[in-house]
Amino acid sequence: MEVIEIWQCIGCGRIEAPQPCIGVCRDRKRRVVDAGEAEAALADATRKLERYAAVLRQIAGTTPHADAHARHWAALQQRAREALDEGAAPVSGAA
Repeated sequence: MEVIEIWQCIGCGRIEAPQPCIGVCRDRKRRVVDAGEAEAALADATRKLERYAAVLRQIAGTTPHADAHARHWAALQQRAREALDEGAAPVSGAA
């Protein structure tokens, strides 16, 4: 995602473009990104969060049988690894 820096007036809100000033202009540097790119990044982060939350719900909501702790923990670890691997995959269409 490309971030660009702009100047925005804290008085009138002008962003590097002519606009009638109300007489209190002082420019302040701002960083902006393309809205579409920001929305795609947010959607990707939301999908990752949902995958990770599903694993946490499994951990919080399950209790292994007395003789199955090691097997249960190994299965939860595998699900967590899979969620992390899926989360590391690049989003299609992202640069």
